[in-house]
Amino acid sequence: MNNFTHKIYLLTEDDQKYQQLLEQAQLPALEITTNKSEASILLAAPPKAVGMLETFPKLEWIQSVYAGVDALIPDLTSKSIELTNVKGIFGQLIAEYVLGFTIQHYRHFQDYKANQEQQIWSPKPYSSLADKRMLILGTGSIGSYLANSAHSLGLSVSGVNSRGIPVKNAKFDAIYHIQELPAALQEADIVVNTLPDTPTTQKLLNYQTLAHCHNVLLFNVGRGSAIDEQALLDAIQHQQVEHAFLDVFEVEPLEKGHPFWHNSAITVTPHIAALSFPEQVTDIFKDNYQRWRDGFQLANSVDIEKGY
Repeated sequence: MNNFTHKIYLLTEDDQKYQQLLEQAQLPALEITTNKSEASILLAAPPKAVGMLETFPKLEWIQSVYAGVDALIPDLTSKSIELTNVKGIFGQLIAEYVLGFTIQHYRHFQDYKANQEQQIWSPKPYSSLADKRMLILGTGSIGSYLANSAHSLGLSVSGVNSRGIPVKNAKFDAIYHIQELPAALQEADIVVNTLPDTPTTQKLLNYQTLAHCHNVLLFNVGRGSAIDEQALLDAIQHQQVEHAFLDVFEVEPLEKGHPFWHNSAITVTPHIAALSFPEQVTDIFKDNYQRWRDGFQLANSVDIEKGY
């Protein structure tokens, strides 16, 4: 066991909470520091650490408090710093977001709220989720959790990944190779992107691929770079996309005046589909820190070349 004292620097949106949780954990041989030059571990929100790594000369390991680490990848390509992210805690939250909006849409709940304010009694026909087909782009922990949740509500669920092979313990009715995306989109009523930002996923949903959709609900809870924004607006106009629920964007915050804001077929949410709760992140860090001290491979290690 490595008994050397490690010093950790906090660079998150909630440093005070993380400090409190780490102090309560009383992890052996770990000290919190406010001096960047002596920190060997960085607990960080990736966007906050961009362009700052040169100020951490002793840094050996970055534990991201997010699942997405693409903002930091360019800064790490020429450095021997280990990067880990958080996984396994976002599936429930993403499923709540996607299925919540899906049910609201097909059952017209927003319309009834508006009708209530005007004292209008006007029933509307609706369809059951059991009649719908969901296509999930990405079959990792988030996509698999969503598949299981959707399946329990009676949806038929397909997945797209880079291998085209089934996923253990996930209730996908079919798996498509990413090269088969057009065929998969043709069969879908609901399309959910959960993919990370990589060279192969950028603008994956573009003029050519969206043309295969037929009045779908489109969710982006992965990365904003996956969607060609102008192509999406065109797909809405041509009724290839009935409604888009977007939680991530190429530029965040979404700038004022962006056409998404005032498009009635788009719902904009401010990157809140799955928040990183400090208590959960700290539990992941505690496990990884013990691995770190014992010289074992860290969990959730990110491949810098792949970007995830």
